[in-house]
Amino acid sequence: MNTVQLGERIAELAARINIATHEMLTLVAEFDRREGWADAFDSCAEWLAWRTGRTVATCRENVRVAHALEDLPATSAGMKAGRLSYAKARAITRVATPATEARLLAYADKGSAAAVERMVREVRHLSRDGEIGAEEARHRARALSVFIDADGTYVVRGRLEPEAGAVLMRAVEAASDALYRAGDPEVRPRSRQRRADAIGLVAERALAAGLGAGDAEATPSSGTRAERYQVTVHTEMATLEEGGEGGRSELDGVRVSAETSRRMACDASLVSMLHRAGRVVSVGRKTRTIPPHLRRALEERDRGCRYPGCGGRFTEAHHVRHWADGGETSLANTVLLCRRHHRLVHEGRVRMALDRLGQAVFFTRSGAAIASAPPLPEPKLPLPPPPPLGPGEMYNGAARLLDSAIPWEIEAAAREAVEAAADR
Repeated sequence: MNTVQLGERIAELAARINIATHEMLTLVAEFDRREGWADAFDSCAEWLAWRTGRTVATCRENVRVAHALEDLPATSAGMKAGRLSYAKARAITRVATPATEARLLAYADKGSAAAVERMVREVRHLSRDGEIGAEEARHRARALSVFIDADGTYVVRGRLEPEAGAVLMRAVEAASDALYRAGDPEVRPRSRQRRADAIGLVAERALAAGLGAGDAEATPSSGTRAERYQVTVHTEMATLEEGGEGGRSELDGVRVSAETSRRMACDASLVSMLHRAGRVVSVGRKTRTIPPHLRRALEERDRGCRYPGCGGRFTEAHHVRHWADGGETSLANTVLLCRRHHRLVHEGRVRMALDRLGQAVFFTRSGAAIASAPPLPEPKLPLPPPPPLGPGEMYNGAARLLDSAIPWEIEAAAREAVEAAADR
């Protein structure tokens, strides 16, 4: 096989892989609609990352493209026939509509995947006077409101100026990275859920660091200043006991479930209070359910969340048998779980136990074991055959022209399609 034949073979295989990828995306969209992932995962992307051994970022894009292709028949047909690469389809689906996809496909037919990516990222810029007016309008429109909804969730709505919004987003991104990328975790929830988790971590770290005007005030020392901003859950022993009577379970005056109190009590500071006739008659000393020496041992042993495929470093200690039910606060009865998987275990969506060797094992609600790295099945079907090529056609939607040589009318039409997406 000479070099020309080698090159054609590579291009042919790439086209066949993209045809197979289109078939996979079609199945992914249907699998997501049926929520085949919901038994033990929070999203289709999370399940796909676990089942196919790829990063969750890649799988999130797969799911997004899979659903977008359903509304873009020409883009879907091009990929199915091997005339459009996945990279180009991925870029087009970010901005295209059925009314604009033909212009973008025409541009993709002439240019490279990199050119299509650059095209869809472009945004229009206002004139200088328009920018000043927009800045004034943004400043007047800044606002933030927080209220508690009927179901007890906190609803946050706001509009921030660019500099405040940029700082917030960087903080949220840093917190999200710390929560879900430390230790190269393969499993993460949806982006909006990650941001909600990250906001909680940002708030916790801000309170821990202190927000005083001076260095002395900024240090979170003990005393009334530090205690003032602590989040407190009020609950009863009967509420914490498994199967016990559901009594008081309140977080800042908002009723939360008994399992939420049990989960938070797994790894928290505890203060016992004795009530009589509705009045507090005695208050005990604050103690931690997980003492520092045990926490250090857990971190040395577990090295992150023990849930299969996670490994996140921001963790909570989970009592396999809750201390309220008589379980020991010991290395043998505790494991580290990240918040999300700690919640899954307490909610009953995932069951957890220790085997005879003391290893944590996890099961879906239906009893199926969740393996850390499920083996990929043996391929039973060959790749699809290569697509037929017409006169002048090339495999896999290869660029017909250099990016600099794309006719202006084709580029202008594609720019209009991108701007239409920006207007939306």
